[in-house]
Amino acid sequence: MTANTSPTERTYTIILDPDPDGGFVVHVPALPEVCTQGDNEADALANAREAIELAIEERLSAGEAVPADQIPQVRKIKIDIPTAA
Repeated sequence: MTANTSPTERTYTIILDPDPDGGFVVHVPALPEVCTQGDNEADALANAREAIELAIEERLSAGEAVPADQIPQVRKIKIDIPTAA
């Protein structure tokens, strides 16, 4: 019997943080080693895909498991800012 070599599809949650200088910085909660960026959303997404594929390739070549997606918990907190005197 041969090993199953067909690809398995995974979906990963990414976080697009706006960069104050323009573009986006990308983080992947399930793959903390992945951090990339792009000048716009399309570039950031393309770079994220490439970085995720490379991270998975590295993990597999090191004999590590490919982690499942992790969905971060996002909340908002309202803060009162005192006015200048």
